[in-house]
Amino acid sequence: MIGRKVSRLGDVIQEPRLLAIRMKGVDVGMFECLNKPWLLNSGIRTVFDVGANTGQFARAIHEVLPEAYIYSFEPLSDCFKRLEVAMRDVHKFQAFNVALADKNGEELFYRSAWSPSSSFLPMGQLHKDNFPFTAPESTVTVAVSRLDNYLNELTMDEEILVKLDVQGCEDKVISGGKCVLHRTKILIVETSMVPLYEGQPLFGDLFTLLTQQGFKYHGALSQADSPIDGSVLYTDSVFTRDT
Repeated sequence: MIGRKVSRLGDVIQEPRLLAIRMKGVDVGMFECLNKPWLLNSGIRTVFDVGANTGQFARAIHEVLPEAYIYSFEPLSDCFKRLEVAMRDVHKFQAFNVALADKNGEELFYRSAWSPSSSFLPMGQLHKDNFPFTAPESTVTVAVSRLDNYLNELTMDEEILVKLDVQGCEDKVISGGKCVLHRTKILIVETSMVPLYEGQPLFGDLFTLLTQQGFKYHGALSQADSPIDGSVLYTDSVFTRDT
């Protein structure tokens, strides 16, 4: 999740705007990662927030791009309810209680004790070793849909940004959203350097997949380091394309 390991509250909390942001319940570290001239000047007017959890990204991107349409997708019902509450005052916002993948229907979902770590894929031992508090899991059946199903149902003003935070299922979301991604200018995707979930694609796999679809790697907004040895576990990678 963007900003998860990069918040610097002790350094910035006295700044009036950041204090106001924090008082709204917005993650300051996430806001700082996104509040950059390159994104502010990108012309983004539509945001797809895939893997929304309780609205951490949605709230931050709304503060950065207050006029953009935001569409959030979250499969866990309790997180979905908190997401709706968090964004209830945002006019150009709509939430969907569904997971995005490469098919329509229902599928078994692994719910982590720490909800942002939940996934369609079983959690790997490396993830459990580095973040033991996430290890307890239960299963639940969730609704599944393809991103492209929404292509003609939603207002999609150009330019478009898509954010993927789906814990190892990035390739499936990409497969089910090729038409939307073809119109996407900026893609922010959590990319793992090591296998944190069983069978997940790693950074190199996603780099190849996305460059084949016309995206260019633009760098990383943030990264998460192992609390065990300091190695990089995953990054929030930015890919861009000319639309």
